[in-house]
Amino acid sequence: MLQTIQIIALIQGIFVLIILFTNRKDYKKTTFWLLFGGLISVLLYILGDDKNNLFVKDTDWFLFDNTLFVTFLFLFFKYYKNERKKFIKSNYLFFLPNIFYLILEVLEIKLPKENLNIEILEVLMEITFVIYLGLILYSVFTDKRRIWTTYFVIPIVILLVFSCINDVLKIIGLEELSFFSNQNFNSYLLLIVAFLFYFISFKLLSKGKDILPKNEISKYKNSKLNTKLIEQHKSDLINSMEMDKLYLNGKLSIQDVSNELNIPKQYISEVLNEHMKINFQDFINEYRVEEFIKRLKNDQNNQFTLLGIATEVGFNSKSSFNAIFKKYKGLTPTQFKKNLAQNN
Repeated sequence: MLQTIQIIALIQGIFVLIILFTNRKDYKKTTFWLLFGGLISVLLYILGDDKNNLFVKDTDWFLFDNTLFVTFLFLFFKYYKNERKKFIKSNYLFFLPNIFYLILEVLEIKLPKENLNIEILEVLMEITFVIYLGLILYSVFTDKRRIWTTYFVIPIVILLVFSCINDVLKIIGLEELSFFSNQNFNSYLLLIVAFLFYFISFKLLSKGKDILPKNEISKYKNSKLNTKLIEQHKSDLINSMEMDKLYLNGKLSIQDVSNELNIPKQYISEVLNEHMKINFQDFINEYRVEEFIKRLKNDQNNQFTLLGIATEVGFNSKSSFNAIFKKYKGLTPTQFKKNLAQNN
């Protein structure tokens, strides 16, 4: 029965990986590869870990261990939650416990008898993975969004936590306190994994939209702007602020800039949003804040109030000026002026 579940889960898993890989460009790169790596590690576990080995009975291909899945799952939730687009290179360090664990497994096989130091190090590695699992559960319960993985992660994580505790108890000689046998653990985990792959298959075939975070489709995908025009419009926009100081107009609109530069306003929006990564209002407000600071440092403006100077550079109200200034400088205008006086 157990072997039948393994084969079904294996076939479903391969099908899921093929479909996901085929449509990989539809998903955000980092979360896609973390989930993809996690699913591959699950398939490897099904193929050759402990009693699960489909090819060589009662043989442990120690490379195919469920701890690799734990690390991939931990990183998947980490990046799903913070929505970071690029993988941070320093996060590869989270795989160090997997490497150490692999080295310990190799040493354990090569040594003629059990080594206490290796067993202690294995306990420490197991504790690391329990911490990973705890952080996964924390992410699941603190993230208000609910995705399909939640329904499978909770039972898998709880099962793996108990498995890790069992391994620790075994290493320290308290195996009789184990929650369940390895055979039962394998059966429970395989059942959950089989349902997991079945569920993903169903979602993929029904074109489920919440399998993974999707790549955002740009509203400018049919744009007629070429590289040369983009660079020209960038230059014109910057010059209109730095040379002509259009931002001093407190009622400046994107239509005003369009009329001044003879550039269609949809092109201005595209250049700012897509190629300068800033919206129109933030673009002009940055210049207003810098102009305010420049005038504040000029002794000829000492007779003016902060709001008076702010109005001169294009701000229309005290509340919006204070909020915008703090957004860019981290201080209120009054605090900034005090710091300026102290430094002088």
